[in-house]
Amino acid sequence: MGRTIGQRALSLIFVLFSVTFLTFAVSFNAPGDPILNMMGGRQDPARYALLRTLYGFDQPWYIQYFRYLYNLLHGDLGYSYKYPERPVWALIANGVPVSLELGLLALIVSIVFGVAAGVLAALWQNTWRDTLLTGIMLVLYSVPSFVLIPILWIGDLALYRAGLPSLPVAGWGKWEHYVLPVIVLAAANVGFIARLIRSSMLEVLRKDFIRTAKAKGLTWSLVIRRHALRNALLPLITLLGPASAFLVTGAFVVENLFAIPGVGYLAVQAIGQRDYPVIQATTILLALAVVVMNLLTDLAYTLADPRVRSG
Repeated sequence: MGRTIGQRALSLIFVLFSVTFLTFAVSFNAPGDPILNMMGGRQDPARYALLRTLYGFDQPWYIQYFRYLYNLLHGDLGYSYKYPERPVWALIANGVPVSLELGLLALIVSIVFGVAAGVLAALWQNTWRDTLLTGIMLVLYSVPSFVLIPILWIGDLALYRAGLPSLPVAGWGKWEHYVLPVIVLAAANVGFIARLIRSSMLEVLRKDFIRTAKAKGLTWSLVIRRHALRNALLPLITLLGPASAFLVTGAFVVENLFAIPGVGYLAVQAIGQRDYPVIQATTILLALAVVVMNLLTDLAYTLADPRVRSG
């Protein structure tokens, strides 16, 4: 078990190191001159030379990268190009709790509704209810978030024009701001989880121990809760890593279209402003979130499945 965990940790560290190199390489080779952008296009050779030295642009690329990596390992994310007086960490610190809150809520909603839909579809196998539920889950899994968001906006606008209670389509902080973004961010994962749980549940229901439990006189609901559901949920652990990746990538679209001040919103704004230190920091931070979730998923599955521990 310890060896397996060590191998996973080393591979994830390599992935994270690769992300740092790629983000630095893209920023280094990006078109335009960030110093001129900081100066607003004004011609001031003395100030230009001073800023190039201050930000290390007068050094070779490998010196810049190793200095960047050294600072990163010591928790220094550098200073923003758009706001030179502000450290990058100060800019993204307020967005981290918002993105965590949004992601955790979406993950909880995904698991609750995905598991419920998958179990019901398995119990209703080969009925019209199974077909309807499976079709809905397939649509949720297939429709991109940038398509689902306008659909929800149109529905919300129709409620507003009809004089019925509607939900805000921008902002953050009140409970009504959470509803639409969480629905959009959780939709694909709900469909993904439901389809997996349905297949897993159908497989478990065919096992011999289910027939044995029924032969002992246990009620069907008790068999489902105590025996079938517990075993059918084991594959759900493996979905935590991919589900977190869905949430991270989806946060870029959801946070920007709903004007949610999270890390994804800040990253897209930084791309438009060519604020490369902020782009690098947000990319690494989001990659770190995925890496940590994958590692926790491996740990959880190792603890839950004795066959993995023995291997």
